[in-house]
Amino acid sequence: MERLTGLDAGFLYMETPTQHLHTMKVAVVDPAGAEGGYSFERVREVLAAHLHRLPAFRQRIVPIPLALGHPVWIEDPDFDIANHLHRVDADAPGGQAELDRIVSAVAGRPLDRRRPLWELWVVEGLESGHVGFVSKIHHCVADGVKAAEMLMQVLTPDPTAGVPAGEAPLWAPDPVPPPKALVTAALRDGLRDLGSLPGLLLRTLRGFYRVVRRRRSGQDAPPAPFATVSTPFNRSLLPERAFVSTTLSLPDVKAVKSAFGTTINDVVLALCAGALRRWLDGHGGVPARPLIAGVPVSTRDEFKVGRANSVSNLFTALPVNVADPVERLAEASRMMAAAKEQHRALGPEILEDWSQLTPPAPFQAVTRAYSRLNLADRHRPPINLIVSNVPGPTTPLFVAGARLVGIWSMGPILENIGLNITVWSYLDQLNFGVVACPQTVPDLRELVARLHDALEELQKAA
Repeated sequence: MERLTGLDAGFLYMETPTQHLHTMKVAVVDPAGAEGGYSFERVREVLAAHLHRLPAFRQRIVPIPLALGHPVWIEDPDFDIANHLHRVDADAPGGQAELDRIVSAVAGRPLDRRRPLWELWVVEGLESGHVGFVSKIHHCVADGVKAAEMLMQVLTPDPTAGVPAGEAPLWAPDPVPPPKALVTAALRDGLRDLGSLPGLLLRTLRGFYRVVRRRRSGQDAPPAPFATVSTPFNRSLLPERAFVSTTLSLPDVKAVKSAFGTTINDVVLALCAGALRRWLDGHGGVPARPLIAGVPVSTRDEFKVGRANSVSNLFTALPVNVADPVERLAEASRMMAAAKEQHRALGPEILEDWSQLTPPAPFQAVTRAYSRLNLADRHRPPINLIVSNVPGPTTPLFVAGARLVGIWSMGPILENIGLNITVWSYLDQLNFGVVACPQTVPDLRELVARLHDALEELQKAA
């Protein structure tokens, strides 16, 4: 029995019928090099052989009676891999658009909390004989960096490596703890956490003082939360999801980065700003102020290797209001540097530490009421969208001899923050996964296509 951290549990508390808090990874593999070729039964065999390396795939949530503390993980006594493994055929011709439609359908349904919080959908019928794998994992199980770690438990740079053999499973089901034991342990842990409150208050006040001092000194500072403009995707959510993916050339992005002396992440932010500027021009007009993006940043270190989530968020400006692409990149870079400085001044672990003290019952009640009453439509959004950039593998990877062709990621959208752009790199690919509600962004594919236009602008300027 292992208790969820407050940060991990928070992703459970935030979930509602319209606000799904799972993340998704979409992998396409070429099975041509796999011994014996592809079959669905072979997928089941390979996955089962790796389960002892993936403890999160075997554990399920046990809530605390009366929500007196954060839930605990146990090894699921009723685990059955058949509950998590599914197959589906892609429509002809089996290209990226057809795969995206399957991802959209899978993304629109929440995970079953009575079981370990993951699913794997095997997509057959893709072009060139490729096979797709759509994994859905709850955010309380893994953030982006943790998901990459889990991925490397299955993938290998060795194209000749087969299924692990001769390794006995190092796990066994747990009995469900009795209510008294759950409550006693939760109250004990809660009292321990309360002991950290005075120190946390002091660190928080010091952090806010440093941020205020920086702003008053006239240094660059990103926009404050809620200083936002409204866009079509800043609305209450509905259950359905639309997912669209695309791939840009990583060498091209690196060339732009080198030409203007920025970072790859700065270029990604500028590409998002450029694409959104073009899209917004046809959807109510380009705003006079920048959009505000939440950018997840990892706080993981050697002391947090086993944690599901070690992540914080910084807020930066997306200068959609700047017409010149070079100026837009320079402004995105300047604001990102200021956002990092402000984030360090506040303290990168403040969010994580406060979430440990989150009272489960009130948090869940407020979140559900906010969603049910569509209160997101009655105020400005705190930020406009989420942009996440996770560096991925730089060498070719294989699973049981099948070569990984590409990998995309999808993060969650939130009430009033209805657009998420998640970027994963792989080899020479910069893979964008973009998600929104189809009711608020019915032409999401058009928005995503604008990323290519934004890169072309910067290439010409370079």
